Amino acid sequence: MPEKISALNADGISEPFAAEAAPLEVFSHGEGFGSSFRHLSSFGGGDHVGVALEELVPGKETNPSHYHMLEEEHAYILEGALTLKLGARNYVMKAGDYVCFPAGQKVGHSLFNHTDAPCRYLIIGERNPNDVIVYPESGRVSVRLTGEGYGKAATMDYWEGIDASAPDAEARPGLAQE
Repeated sequence: MPEKISALNADGISEPFAAEAAPLEVFSHGEGFGSSFRHLSSFGGGDHVGVALEELVPGKETNPSHYHMLEEEHAYILEGALTLKLGARNYVMKAGDYVCFPAGQKVGHSLFNHTDAPCRYLIIGERNPNDVIVYPESGRVSVRLTGEGYGKAATMDYWEGIDASAPDAEARPGLAQE
């Protein structure tokens, strides 16, 4: 029997499903980063709030430390334990523990499995297409709307690169010409 691509029935109604029915995705980058996850909300037909069931194996970190300017995230530990890296502080979290990362809280966060057993948890968050994500350790700034990333140090003054002399229709493309 073919694998279902979503929990929507023939009438477009989202029906209950076992979490294991959602496709398992695996992420890995180098030796230090990686996790496996199931996007429950996408499989269930949702697109405003993201809910993922994730598993972090021993010795791996989820992603580089980051924070969101427009999105709020939540993590709830289901089984196992891990270390939450929150700015300069570390917190051991275990089954039943919860944390919220409010939008605009300018403190990077990431999850690291310091144990010898996998850790399973839920990540819940908004899906804002205009979000800006800041990575304090690398200085990267990601702009989701444009799909681009920039170095935070590459800032410009508002008027930098702009000719502030009187408008000249020939010299300034886009100005109306009579």
